[in-house]
Amino acid sequence: MRQPTGRTPSVSGQEAEKADATTVMTTSERPLHDYVAEVSERTDVRIGVPLPLGTYARDEGVNFAFFSRHASRVRLELFDHPEDAMAAMVIDLDPARNRTDDVWHVWIGGIRPGQLYAYRVDGPYQPKDGQRFNFNKLLLDPFAMAISRLSTWEFGPARGYDPSAPERDLVCSPVDDAGAMPKCVFTHEHFHWQGYRPLRHPWSKMVIYETHIRGFTIHQSSGVEHPGTYRGLMEKIPYLKDLGVTAVELMPVQEFNENQITGINPQTGQPLKNYWGYDPVVFFAPKASYSSSGGVGQQKLEFKEMVQALHGAGIEVILDVVFNHTAEGNEQGPTLCFRGIDNTIFYMLTDDNRYYKDYTGTGNTINANHPVVQDHILSALRYWMVEMHVDGFRFDLALVLGRDGTGKLLANAPLLERIAEDPILRDVKIIAEAWDAAGAYEVGSFSEKRWAEWNGRYRDDIRRFWRGDDGMLGLFASRICGSADIYTKSGKGPESSINFVTCHDGFTLNDLVSYRYKHNKANGENNHDGTNCNFSENYGAEGETTDAGIGTLRKGQIKNFLLTLLISRGVPMLLGGVEFRRTQGGNNNAYCQDNETSWHDWRCLEQHREIFRFTRGMIAFRRAHPILSKEQFYTDAEIQWFGPQGGSPNWADPKEKQFACLIYEEEQSALYLMFNADADAVVFVLPPVSPGAQWCLAVDTTCKAPQDLFAAGAEPLWEDPKTYHLSPRSSAILLVRRTNC
Repeated sequence: MRQPTGRTPSVSGQEAEKADATTVMTTSERPLHDYVAEVSERTDVRIGVPLPLGTYARDEGVNFAFFSRHASRVRLELFDHPEDAMAAMVIDLDPARNRTDDVWHVWIGGIRPGQLYAYRVDGPYQPKDGQRFNFNKLLLDPFAMAISRLSTWEFGPARGYDPSAPERDLVCSPVDDAGAMPKCVFTHEHFHWQGYRPLRHPWSKMVIYETHIRGFTIHQSSGVEHPGTYRGLMEKIPYLKDLGVTAVELMPVQEFNENQITGINPQTGQPLKNYWGYDPVVFFAPKASYSSSGGVGQQKLEFKEMVQALHGAGIEVILDVVFNHTAEGNEQGPTLCFRGIDNTIFYMLTDDNRYYKDYTGTGNTINANHPVVQDHILSALRYWMVEMHVDGFRFDLALVLGRDGTGKLLANAPLLERIAEDPILRDVKIIAEAWDAAGAYEVGSFSEKRWAEWNGRYRDDIRRFWRGDDGMLGLFASRICGSADIYTKSGKGPESSINFVTCHDGFTLNDLVSYRYKHNKANGENNHDGTNCNFSENYGAEGETTDAGIGTLRKGQIKNFLLTLLISRGVPMLLGGVEFRRTQGGNNNAYCQDNETSWHDWRCLEQHREIFRFTRGMIAFRRAHPILSKEQFYTDAEIQWFGPQGGSPNWADPKEKQFACLIYEEEQSALYLMFNADADAVVFVLPPVSPGAQWCLAVDTTCKAPQDLFAAGAEPLWEDPKTYHLSPRSSAILLVRRTNC
């Protein structure tokens, strides 16, 4: 029953301790959502325990445990509805009774799954000392496993400072933002994993498909019943299995605010959105808007169902995780969670403590090697692995995690070592983006051997070779062999190299061969955003063209890139949609384009069925020839190099753009790979084969389907046993066998 004063009733931990059960009246008279649990009129409130942090079902109630070292006061608020500005119940935690050193805690009886909650934390607001507590701001639990969906979420009311004050961030904001903030959701669903055991595909069996939960199926052409959701991805599992991928790498699913960006698309007048999601507000909660069934806890259940379904199809799940920064931004960003809990612990601050060090390009940098923050990140990883059953993680700007509180790069960063050596995470795949926005770059030498790495040098060298740049012959050869020149010194093998030609950040493969320049004006930054170093080419026309000759050349180049990627030692990663020529219209930084620029247009699958067939066929070819994916570098006994005339390639000639390699699979069985990045055709002299053996044609990227690629066992005899005419800008693969082809 609502109180006449309109004030929310509260109970302190001290009062609760007196009787061990305290009467608390609720304020809301509105009916609750079926999924949201009601706080009873007589609620038992006790001191609680400090571990585990977050929420934990215990003895017919829930224990709440919350870290804040420098707080002077902590209040827990329970809500009936996501949009409520007034709590149904508040509990002020007594510093003497509800606190164990740095952890504040309370137990509340009768709490059920679906209960909404959040915190307020008081303490000094002294930005010049690094402290930014503001009791007027509702804070998310950093251990929250679900966040209620709030479609109109704006960060403006959450600013901890007064924007009207002369020095802005030095003056504390008096605005209460509870009605504008989403709430945490207590979850405790029962899920039957049906005897699940981790797939644990070896790196040699991995073909990764990078995609975006929403963008993969949100387009009306996707044909799914639940577009843009975890369930929508589940509906496309037969497609992924048919393609042949063994893992999906999902762009961020840690809860973020898609309305964070306030800009307008100057070409359409439509609001820009935070589409990619590389701005988490908490690390444990799956994105609510990606759930088809609701946003007050159902997102966690639906995520589990998606993982289970993918595993049932033999497909692993790798999450792109962001632990290097948060959505709270710089000193004038919103106060959502960490900033209002303990700013000096969670973030790297400048020497004067008022500002934030920025090694991420986002305004702030997580203080990842503080022991408290280390534990928090490890807890999040363990949670996603143990509770949500994901198989691996790709760490965005992972080099940031190797910096100490001053920003210095550490030789043996404690957090990176702990992740690699953690007993719970020992068999989880860990992949680093081994650079950051401050210019540090450690591809080939990132941390311990167990860390795989996105090989940015592979991307650049493969692009430059097929563009026809001078001096790329030796580098290209090294990349397709696993990049021993990059990884040997650190004791890593080719399995440490995540090979890719395109990823979410940059041109799509179709655009790589269709645009010489980026076209990012729709992002509202006057085309200044996104890299200018694309190593791309348009082959005669910028963007779409009706010129048949240009179209044929582009198609051949796409096949060249796909063939190269899928015969290279290391772990291939495909950007989602590459298999049907998904385009972004030349936008190489579509982070804010939640529209057809970024979405998968499934009509392209029929339009470019030949590329889909080629992609699927090359994945099958890789699977049929395990020599290509061994987790060791080639030995001299396994590979031999040739120039077009049959001798050794002229590695020293920067103008040389053609070579071949003979890869010995087993006795009397081999692959002969030929590459020609030149604008002129070339005739390759074929190595002799032993008596009774034959050359058979497996792949030629200049041929039209179905002559461009033949299924295993169906490769036709190559009638000329001595030479092969390789067209300009093309590649081909021959097989040698003793039996008839």
